[in-house]
Amino acid sequence: MKRAEDTSGQEKRYIGLDVHKHYITVGGMNARQELVLRQRNVEMERFQRWAEENLRKTDEVVLETTTNTWDIYDTIAPLVERVVVANPAEVKQIANARVKTDNQDVVRLLRLLIAGMIPEVWVPPVEVRELRALISYRWRLVKMATAIQNRMHSLLHRHNIQAPDGKIDTGENREWWEQVPLSSLERLRLNQELKTLRLVREHREEVEAELGRLSTSARWARQAVHIMQLPGVGIIVTMTILSAIGEIQRFPSAKKLVGYAGFGAGIERSGQKEREKGITKSGRKELRWALVEAAWQAIRSNARLRAEYDQLCKRKHPNQAIVAIARKLLVILWCLLNRQESYNPATDEDLAYKMLTWAWHMDKSAKRGMTNQQFAKYGLLQLGRGEHLTRIVKGGKPRRIAPKEDVLALMPELSSKE
Repeated sequence: MKRAEDTSGQEKRYIGLDVHKHYITVGGMNARQELVLRQRNVEMERFQRWAEENLRKTDEVVLETTTNTWDIYDTIAPLVERVVVANPAEVKQIANARVKTDNQDVVRLLRLLIAGMIPEVWVPPVEVRELRALISYRWRLVKMATAIQNRMHSLLHRHNIQAPDGKIDTGENREWWEQVPLSSLERLRLNQELKTLRLVREHREEVEAELGRLSTSARWARQAVHIMQLPGVGIIVTMTILSAIGEIQRFPSAKKLVGYAGFGAGIERSGQKEREKGITKSGRKELRWALVEAAWQAIRSNARLRAEYDQLCKRKHPNQAIVAIARKLLVILWCLLNRQESYNPATDEDLAYKMLTWAWHMDKSAKRGMTNQQFAKYGLLQLGRGEHLTRIVKGGKPRRIAPKEDVLALMPELSSKE
């Protein structure tokens, strides 16, 4: 049993918080599961003052993850000995009950905390939380744009009008949509949909530009350059992966990371029979999306992975085959980040072109004042590759890469790594 008293003679307390939108239900027990803090509801605007007046440095606090969990966590963490953030889905499985009230939820959390059975989640630093929020916001913008386009096509479908291929609001297509024959009311709706779509796309472009700047920031650049080596991986996928993983050191093995992404195989075992099911999908869905998206791009651009995919398709459904490729990319990614290595199957020319494409999608501030050619060399030097490379032939034409000396003059910190 955990120690019941602290050095000052005060009995150790275990505090449970059931967080809601407008209030928090609080309660406390001692190690013998006796009530030492009566359950009560504390209004959200009063909670910080309540916490400062009632919590002790020796308390252990438990709360479940929800929308506003991290703000509550930041408030109470400096005031207590330990804060445990619980996974609500796993808590529900452990302590499922037919009677469910706020007070009962607090009691269940406290009993699990005292017994050391809380399924704890990792507490991400502020910069990881903010990156996750930005990735989530971009995803909502994508869904908004898709919904708008679906409504526009549905309007045309009612009149048996076939829209031209390609993006709706660019070039000749934009003129076509603005001139399609409709009634005055339908024209009003369509014009407003077009304006909204353009605005949503502008917002998305701003978000993606910011993700480009973050990919070269001090916090993320070292990890980003190793992830960007992989075939099929671009800025959006890279930053999505980083937001989900946070710190690679918290995964002691590639298997743990595969499980976190929900790529692990499910198993059904009964008696002496065992049957393998599909992937668990129990991890972070944005990490799975990013790896599957990268896998589809990779088999289009990488001959080795394409051959492996084709071989898998002989005995698996294409969707299962692409998941296997995505899982392989994730294992490689774990190795690259943990060992800070370069991707050996890629040639220096392949990596140089990858660094160039990264540069093409960013503005000058994100490239820290470097030209595209200098940025490509900068990436190669960080990976310990292509030191003397100054020219490649990719995309059907020759392309220049800046000499090493040009980059060292701008980024002298690279000299100290050599």
